[in-house]
Amino acid sequence: MFPSLKRMLIGRPLKSKELGEQKLNKTKALAILSSDALSSVAYGPEQILIVLVTVSAAAFWYSIPIAMGVLILLLALIASYRQIIFAYPHGGGAYVVSKENLGLYTGLVAGGSLLVDYILTVAVSVSAGTDAITSAFPSLHAHTVPIAIVFVIAITLLNLRGVTESASILAYPVYLFVLALFILIVKGMYDIATGHVPAELHTSLGSPVAGISLFLLLKAFASGSSALTGVEAISNAIPNFKKPAPSNAAKTLIAMGSLLAVLFTGIVLLAFYYGIAPKADVTVVSQIAEQTFGRHFMYYFIQGTTALILILAANTGYSAFPLLAVNLAKDKFIPRMFTVRGDRLGYSNGIIMLGFFSIVLIMAFNGQTEHLIPLYAVGVFIPFTLSQTGMVVKWIREKPKGWATKFIINMTGAVISLIVSMMFFLTKFAQVWPILVFMPLIIFLFYRIRRHYEAVGDQLRLSTSEPAIKIEGNVVIVPVAGITHVVENSLNYAKSLTPYQLIAVYVFFEKEEEAAFVEKWSKWQPEVRLVTLHSPYRSIIQVLSKFIDTVERKASQSNYQVTVVIPQFIPKKGWHNILHNQFSLLIREYLLHRKNVVVSTVPYRLKK
Repeated sequence: MFPSLKRMLIGRPLKSKELGEQKLNKTKALAILSSDALSSVAYGPEQILIVLVTVSAAAFWYSIPIAMGVLILLLALIASYRQIIFAYPHGGGAYVVSKENLGLYTGLVAGGSLLVDYILTVAVSVSAGTDAITSAFPSLHAHTVPIAIVFVIAITLLNLRGVTESASILAYPVYLFVLALFILIVKGMYDIATGHVPAELHTSLGSPVAGISLFLLLKAFASGSSALTGVEAISNAIPNFKKPAPSNAAKTLIAMGSLLAVLFTGIVLLAFYYGIAPKADVTVVSQIAEQTFGRHFMYYFIQGTTALILILAANTGYSAFPLLAVNLAKDKFIPRMFTVRGDRLGYSNGIIMLGFFSIVLIMAFNGQTEHLIPLYAVGVFIPFTLSQTGMVVKWIREKPKGWATKFIINMTGAVISLIVSMMFFLTKFAQVWPILVFMPLIIFLFYRIRRHYEAVGDQLRLSTSEPAIKIEGNVVIVPVAGITHVVENSLNYAKSLTPYQLIAVYVFFEKEEEAAFVEKWSKWQPEVRLVTLHSPYRSIIQVLSKFIDTVERKASQSNYQVTVVIPQFIPKKGWHNILHNQFSLLIREYLLHRKNVVVSTVPYRLKK
C-alpha cells in the first residue's frame, strides 16, 4: 500500500542517467529561484511604513528615499553575487565563499545562518501567503495555522517530485504575479498622472516632520531591506542550471534584480501617493489594489496571485536548502543522509527536513508573519555580509585583472549589509535575539557531528594499530520462550555455526513453569543444553544480560565468540505486530550495545 501511495504522490523513480533532464533553463529557474525575492515586494514596502507610522502619516514621504537606498543595496548585491557565481561555479554561495576566504568558523556561521534562513523562508512565505488569503476572506483568520501547514505539506510533496516538474508547475503563478503587479503599477501610475488620485491623500515630498530621526530612518531602511531576502539563492543553486550553468545563473540573477527593482519601486510609489497606512488585518498591496480597481475581478486576481507567489516563494528554500546541506554534509558537519538523492533525483532528505522544521516554526509563532520577518532578514544579512567580505579578501589576496572594480563592488555590498545587520540588532533586538542563542548551538552541533565522523573514520581505517580479533569458534546462546517452530528454526541455524557450543536459555518467573518446561525440552531437544534462569522481578532482559556477561568472560579466554541467536516470528500483516509483545526486538536493541557479543535475528514468517 505504501509504495503505491508513494508512487501516486511523487511519481515513478528516475534513473541516475536522467539527472541531466532535471536541470533548469533560465525561464524556469527565474520562477522557482526568484520567487522568494519577488514575493518580498508584497511585504517589504509595508515594513518601511510600519516603522514610519510610529512618527505620523506625514512621514510616509520618507519611504521614497528609503526605497532608493534599498535599490542601491540591491544593485550592490546583484553585482556581488554575479561575481560569486563565476568565482564559485559549483555553488555553495556564502558558505563556500566564507569558508575559503575567512576561515572554517566563519563559513559555518554563514552556512548555519543560511540553513535557518531557508527554514524561515518557507515559514515566512507561507505565513505571508496565508495572510493575503485571509485579507480577502476575513472569516478564515481563525484557521491561519492549519492553512499554512497544508500549504507546506503540498509544496514539500511537489518538490519531492523533482526540480523540473515543480518548476514547470510553479512558473505559471510566479509570472502571473509579475503580470498582475505590472498591471496594478501601470494603472496606478496612470491614475496619478491623470489626476484621478487626490493630492490631499499624501504629504508633499520634503515636508518637515516632527520627531523624525536618523536612527528611525535607518530602522525603516533595515526593515525595507527585508525585500532583498532570497537574492543569494541563485548563487547557491548553480548546479541546478543547464550548461553553461554559471552564465545562465548570472543572466537569471540580473533578470531577477531588474524585476525586483521595478516592482518594489512601483509599490512604494503607489503606497505613498495613495496615502496607504499599514493595518493589522489588511496588507498594503491589498489596500492599493482595492483603491485602484475596487473589489472587483482585478482586485481578487491580484490578491490571488500575491497569495500564490507568497506561498510558492517557499520553493526558493526548497531549491537552495538541499544543495547547501549537501555541501555541509560533504564536509562532515551534518549527517551524510543529506547527500543521498531520492527516487526523483532530488535530495529528498533535505526537502523533508526543511518541510518538517518549517511546520514546527509556523506552529511556534502561530503563523504571525510580522514576528518572523526580522529574524528571517537578519539571518539573510549575516551571510550577505560574510560573503561580500570573503570576496573582498579574495580580490586582495589574488589581485586578478580588474580586481579593483570587483573589490569596490564587494566592499560596498559588505559595508551596507553590515549596517543593515547592525540596525536589526539595535532596533529589533527583542525579535532577533534568538539568533545569538541558536547560532552557537548550531555551530557546536556542527563540530560534534564532524568529530563523530572523524572518530568513526579513525576506528574503521585498516591502517589503525588495533589488532583484529582471532575467533576459534562460537558459543551460541538462544533465548527460548517455548517449544515452537520459531525456536526450532533458530536452533537449526545455530547448529550450522561450526565449531559451536550451543546453549538454550529459558527465563522463568514461577518454579512450576521451570519443571514443566525442562521435562518437555528433554524429550524434544535432548542434545541441546538448556539453562534455566529464575527472574524474581519478572525482568527477562536483566537476567539474560547477566548470564551472557558470565559466558562472555569465560569464552574470551579461549578466543570464542559469543553469538546470541534471537528467534522472531514475522506476522503476515504489519498491523498484527501490535497484537504481540516485542521481547525479541527489545533484547536485540539491548544487546547491540554489548561490546563483544554478536546478535543475530532468525525470522520465521507466518503465512496466515
